[in-house]
Amino acid sequence: MTIAPTSPTQLASQLPGSVQHGVSAADALHARYGVTVADARSLGKAELELLAEDAGVRLADARAIDILTWAALTFGHNLVVASSMSDGVVAHLASRAFPGVKVAFLDTGLHFAETLGTRDAIAATLDIELLNTTPALTVEQQAQKFGPNLWATDPDKCCEMRKVTPLQQVLAPFQAWVTGIRGDETAARVGTPVVLWDERRGMVKVNPIARWSHEEVEAYARRHGVLINPLQQLGFASIGCAPCTRPVRPGESIRAGRWAGADKSECGIHA
Repeated sequence: MTIAPTSPTQLASQLPGSVQHGVSAADALHARYGVTVADARSLGKAELELLAEDAGVRLADARAIDILTWAALTFGHNLVVASSMSDGVVAHLASRAFPGVKVAFLDTGLHFAETLGTRDAIAATLDIELLNTTPALTVEQQAQKFGPNLWATDPDKCCEMRKVTPLQQVLAPFQAWVTGIRGDETAARVGTPVVLWDERRGMVKVNPIARWSHEEVEAYARRHGVLINPLQQLGFASIGCAPCTRPVRPGESIRAGRWAGADKSECGIHA
């Protein structure tokens, strides 16, 4: 099956900031990596899967900004970024590649105040459109229906209702989504491709900083003045809902503070 590329000039014209800030245009991306920049609006799921597999190989060693520029040029307004607001690094990168890009945040009703403050500050300072997504039930309604502290009695069910299902709903209109997962976070995430086909959701998944380390994230944030969730200064290396997150102790892995004491390391979004 052949995927016909769209004119790089035509695509670049749709992204006013795509040739600024050292970002490669579509023709430069193809010349550098041999990657196809296609108009994804005309592609079916089988073609999108092929496109994702090809891009995952060709962009494996690409710069994060180039990966995001490929995604922006290929998917345009059918691209959305998912952010936990641990920091603004991926949102910042994405806004450089596609000014006005949509950034989804899962407002579970259980976040730290610092996380909500980081969300608001990032939305106010970056060229993004924030999509604040909430679960069907409030925390109080959930407690009435399933009992108090569901995050302790059945954390998988809590995550499903407050994270996984709302994410599915916010992603539904799009063809591709961007995440900030990295291979150094857990053993299960080692070797995560920078672009892959998300079979579960039937869309393309872009992981531009999959090969970055925590130190590289911090270095980027310092270099570009990107906001970082202040909880990171208190030892919270990975930040989720307040009842299920604690600071990481010396020598522990990055995500050791998530669901500590439970047989659980993922909320289900990336499982």
